[in-house]
Amino acid sequence: MKKTHRGAIAAVATAVAVGLTLAGCSNSSSLSGSGDGDSESITVGSANFPENVTLAYIYGEALAADGVKVSYKVNIGARAAYIPALEKGEINLIPEYAGSILSFLDKNANQKSSSEVATALDQALPKGLTAADFAPAADSDSLNVTADFAQQNDLKSIGDLAKLSSVTLTANPEFETRPDGLPGLKSVYGLNNITFSPINDGGGPATLKALLGGQTQVADIYSTTPSILENKLVTLDDPKNLFASQQVVPIGTTGKLTSKVTSLLNKVSAKLTTKDLLEFNSRTGGDEKADPKTVATDWLKDNGFTK
Repeated sequence: MKKTHRGAIAAVATAVAVGLTLAGCSNSSSLSGSGDGDSESITVGSANFPENVTLAYIYGEALAADGVKVSYKVNIGARAAYIPALEKGEINLIPEYAGSILSFLDKNANQKSSSEVATALDQALPKGLTAADFAPAADSDSLNVTADFAQQNDLKSIGDLAKLSSVTLTANPEFETRPDGLPGLKSVYGLNNITFSPINDGGGPATLKALLGGQTQVADIYSTTPSILENKLVTLDDPKNLFASQQVVPIGTTGKLTSKVTSLLNKVSAKLTTKDLLEFNSRTGGDEKADPKTVATDWLKDNGFTK
């Protein structure tokens, strides 16, 4: 599969990447967020893609507005670099994606639903790390149809595809054999009417062109891809959790996640939606080329966390 940002941060970093100090990706003067220091000072880190950087600034600026001393180490890179940094206290907080971080920590994990993933993640996290509440916002595989096709066939969820005599679905080639691909559509939703048309671009331009041109009726596109909004696609609900929960979840150093900090993180997470992530990516990756910190500032103002 083409690496998405979720997949990229799950990849094993090279020895060179792991060996790099975090100072090179800092926009503050020092790594001052040791878990043994002041509980009211926090260093927020991020993976190296705009969506995650935006989330880091959202959580960090919300804490700063509430009187917490916040510094940042953004664009760190892969989990193999920033999870050890969390454990060492070099950073104290990072926005994660539930299913992906669980798979990174436990290669045998097969939990799917939000509650199952949350329970398993609490058990899998290294000693000294804690997960706050999951946000409604998620960055995961999603099956999408055009608005016209959804209206014509009264489609709202993946299971509704059973109404059709046949349907063509496009995804990366491995979707044909992945447990949460065609086999899952059959076993979980009972769909035996799928014709598979693979396109190896991770839900990118070629997949979108096939969907809009009618060569396929259903496309696997990551849920925070701007083309979903730009083309008013309808994302089919997944009530049976074919795809593992990939909800945004802040993970931090236990000593830093005081009741005050955790409460505020949870309030922020409660307001974050998948639509927000789509809009973040549209702004940072589209014509505007907005800075993630600007996008974060705007979201915080719009949602009442800052003035």
